[in-house]
Amino acid sequence: MITGSLVALVTPMHSDGSVHWEHLDKLVDFHLDNGTHGIVAVGTTGESATLDPEEHMRVVGHIIKRVNGRIPVIAGTGGNSTREAIELTEEAHKLGADACLLVVPYYNKPTQEGLYRHFKTIAEAVPVDQILYNVPGRTACDMLNETVERLADIPNIIGIKDATGNIPRGAELVEAVKGRLVVYSGDDATAAGLMLAGAKGNVSVTANVAPKGMAALCEAAIAGNEEETERLNELLMPLNRKLFLEANPIPVKWALYRMGLIGEGIRLPLTPLSDRFHGEVEDALKASGVL
Repeated sequence: MITGSLVALVTPMHSDGSVHWEHLDKLVDFHLDNGTHGIVAVGTTGESATLDPEEHMRVVGHIIKRVNGRIPVIAGTGGNSTREAIELTEEAHKLGADACLLVVPYYNKPTQEGLYRHFKTIAEAVPVDQILYNVPGRTACDMLNETVERLADIPNIIGIKDATGNIPRGAELVEAVKGRLVVYSGDDATAAGLMLAGAKGNVSVTANVAPKGMAALCEAAIAGNEEETERLNELLMPLNRKLFLEANPIPVKWALYRMGLIGEGIRLPLTPLSDRFHGEVEDALKASGVL
């Protein structure tokens, strides 16, 4: 079972938007050295929407090679086309990904039956472990708990990243699918609560800049240590809030730049963090003990 702090890794870039491979190695090593339990490669935070398919898979393969089996690598391979998602998932499987993360199809707003058939078709086409990803705030399509329950009976669908931020709903899902698939939080601000309710980890943006703290928080919450979870959650909360002042990954890429880990590169239509937010993000880094 994949558990703990699963960093939604950024994709570092040069000023012209091309991938910065040396900085990518630096980030992977940073997480290996600081206790991160797993890496999610080329998800939303990794700017999957603006990497072409060849680049997408090259980044996934590069991370898998650099990690070299030391921690799990989960490849983002979702799409709003079932056929495209299958192709990306097949390629990630060939590259050696431990699992694939498949987002709910965005923009085209499928029905619940359409969602069920989409994920079932991918799971049956590619024999790699698969984690569903529900993030209605980005996809404009909400996969209901009842649909997840139907999918939980498919053997290689092993988990779901729940980024609804709704702890009561997430806790209900944990109970409904217990023993069949694992629930992960996909919302840093509410992750502690969901893990205390039974989720087994957090796919985290905050872990990009605070890997030790997020790993410790996940370990404490999964173990049911409420006092330590509350202490660590309070420490990280400034980052959980300020890293979303503008669309993710704009603030976290600036934070990593401020920490000296990557350059300022980001791809249009995303733009560098607005000057007016620099102080707030820097203050959050200091308040959480990162700077």
